[in-house]
Amino acid sequence: MNKLVHMDIQSTDLEKSKAFYSALFGWRMQQWSPDYALFEYPDGSGGGGFSLVGRMPDPCVEIYFEVEDIEAALAQVVSLGGVIATRKTGIGGGMGFLARFRDCCGCLIGIWSKS
Repeated sequence: MNKLVHMDIQSTDLEKSKAFYSALFGWRMQQWSPDYALFEYPDGSGGGGFSLVGRMPDPCVEIYFEVEDIEAALAQVVSLGGVIATRKTGIGGGMGFLARFRDCCGCLIGIWSKS
């Protein structure tokens, strides 16, 4: 089963969002870079918050599912009628790799792998 491993919640005020989700859900927040904070919830999985300038996009949450092999998963996406939006990209800091695709109906979905 490909489990949900990460989500990004975009924000126009990262400090305000960090305080909001910490208070609401008890998430532990860690500043990763000036424009990005990681959060972790009780079961150990988590996500992050992006700081952005301008109007909030809709939707404003991105989700990532774990896969064994990103290249193989992207090939399957294409064979099923989806479109690759972002090729395999290193995250940095030993955090693995991500890619994004649009499914058969245009929904943007992320995938992640350790290697």
